[in-house]
Amino acid sequence: MAKQNKRKESHVYGEIKLFAGTACPDVARDIAEYLDLPLSGRDVVHYSNDNLLVRLHSSVRGQDVYVIQTTSRPVHQNLMELLIMIQTLRLDSAARITAVIPYLSYARSDKKDQPRVPITARLVTDMIEIAGADRYMTLDLHAGQIQGFFSIPGDVITAFHIIIEYVKEMVSKLKDPVVVTTDLGFAKRGRNFAEQINAPLALIEKRRVVQGGPTEALTLVGEVSDCDVIIVDDEVDTAGSVVEAVGLLKKHGARNIYLVFVHSVLSDPATERLSSLPLTEIITTDTIPIPEENKAKLGDKLNILSVAPLLGEVIRRAHEGRSVGEMFNE
Repeated sequence: MAKQNKRKESHVYGEIKLFAGTACPDVARDIAEYLDLPLSGRDVVHYSNDNLLVRLHSSVRGQDVYVIQTTSRPVHQNLMELLIMIQTLRLDSAARITAVIPYLSYARSDKKDQPRVPITARLVTDMIEIAGADRYMTLDLHAGQIQGFFSIPGDVITAFHIIIEYVKEMVSKLKDPVVVTTDLGFAKRGRNFAEQINAPLALIEKRRVVQGGPTEALTLVGEVSDCDVIIVDDEVDTAGSVVEAVGLLKKHGARNIYLVFVHSVLSDPATERLSSLPLTEIITTDTIPIPEENKAKLGDKLNILSVAPLLGEVIRRAHEGRSVGEMFNE
């Protein structure tokens, strides 16, 4: 009976408290504006020995707390900052702590694909739980099975809901649009995207010619000749696959090419590669902040969509105990 009472009491939370890490301040500010709430005060101190200290400005005892922190570059600093902030809130007796992680690092390390290697995605999820998170929210995991690495409940949302609405507005101006995925592993999500905008799907088959080496686009499955093409993917890292895809599509007679992806990792030399490609528009989101110098290199062809309203609404519904799936008619 005591355990039942304790479980029941754990579902009673106070007011929403929003805390922002230092990795994505603009997204955190926009989420706060969407919810018409302030960002709670905190200090993040960087010591000369690279250690971090988080200090809260006021108590969070009994409150429903959301920590907004992406874990992009510098990955380890941002990840440790998230973990320390979560533990700080736990030690201050927050009633519930939700880690809001627009981009989850190490998501590609989701299986042992060769001998004597780790499954780092599992390690990262374990650390988030051990630090004291009760729930998590994230966007477009690289692999769906990562949800199973968490033992705590959470919401894995797709930013393609935002992107599709944008693309629907422009698709009427395109000539015979075709959706293309640069990887067979992304085919299912590519098909869903194509169905939403009522366009056919084409696939690029690729493989690594040398183990551990770069990928090489080999075959286009589908027809793109004299068509406008929309390349879709979950993230762009070095843009090597995009370069191969664009070359192959142009070889097969594609007209205008649009690049759509959620997470702008953009490791060197991605920005230089993208800026030199014959892309009409690059459509992405702000799950990872893009440095101003990289924005300048990509110029007017870059269009960044905000994920803040989406995350803000999910936070509101999580706090009120309402369905998130209803937002997407699920």
